[in-house]
Amino acid sequence: MPGKNAKRIAMEEDDAAAPGGIPGDPYIIRYPGIVAVTDERGSTIELIEFFDCLGGAMWSKHHYAQSPVVRSVRNCGPTMRYLLDPGQADLDLRGSKFPAGICGAAVSDDEIEISYVGIGGGGVGAASCRSFAGGVTRCRTDPAGGGKKAGSTIWLPRRQRVLIGVDDTDTPDEGATWTLTHNIARAVEDEASRYLSHTIVQLFPVPYRTKNCVSIVVEFASSEPAILVKRYRELLERYTLSDDTGMAVFSGFDPSSLLAFGRLVKRGEVRRDLIPSAAEGNLDLILEGRGVIGAVAALPFYTSFEEALSLWTGSG
Repeated sequence: MPGKNAKRIAMEEDDAAAPGGIPGDPYIIRYPGIVAVTDERGSTIELIEFFDCLGGAMWSKHHYAQSPVVRSVRNCGPTMRYLLDPGQADLDLRGSKFPAGICGAAVSDDEIEISYVGIGGGGVGAASCRSFAGGVTRCRTDPAGGGKKAGSTIWLPRRQRVLIGVDDTDTPDEGATWTLTHNIARAVEDEASRYLSHTIVQLFPVPYRTKNCVSIVVEFASSEPAILVKRYRELLERYTLSDDTGMAVFSGFDPSSLLAFGRLVKRGEVRRDLIPSAAEGNLDLILEGRGVIGAVAALPFYTSFEEALSLWTGSG
């Protein structure tokens, strides 16, 4: 209605002129960031949405899971992660029951394309809220609000998952690996490499541990993995306090081929020669101090926090 549009414009003008108002459009919550990674063939996509409004993110998780292109969805810290199959789907949208969803996903050589659609408030989330998120390189969006059906298509840089495992950076007198790895990840994060997660992995408490015997895996979505790894290594070598530091990198969508080794290191002391020589060609040993065993073991446990943190003392 014209009256409502005029009132909305007036509100925005008032907020721009007076302190204490709502900056920007009061009916849009912009997602802080959206990134996506895919496997080498482009046959599976993980869409990672950084959210600002928890309620909106959980609402999307509940309803978007019904979309045919969505294989699974999970909440991981400040992100919602959607595992998608490339394709298009006509969504039978119905108020309250299925008001919004992901209706398309596609992968090209250098971009990942995601399409959303919704009705009412779901249309606002599908169109306005995601179109101008951080990380979106371009978009097509419909006018949204009220009871309208609206959608958007966003294009994201095609990225790959890069997992960096680290162990043994401290000494009995100073340091902590979990803090150092996080701070380095924050320092090297840029437009090409987005820092996604940090997981502490409890290992078997071997006699030569510092104290708690944990290793770390940090996760990135990167379009420049070689540059990312180089920068991470340089800072790790600069700040580590130990001569036994290990750093290992898995560049690829799914590190589950390393899970058997990781579980072995959680169960007991493991010799260095048992480290897998290759995991589909995606495993690289960067720093090969004694900590490289724990560094490799951490990789497959990224974001699997419960299993990662469990203490296995024996065969159980």
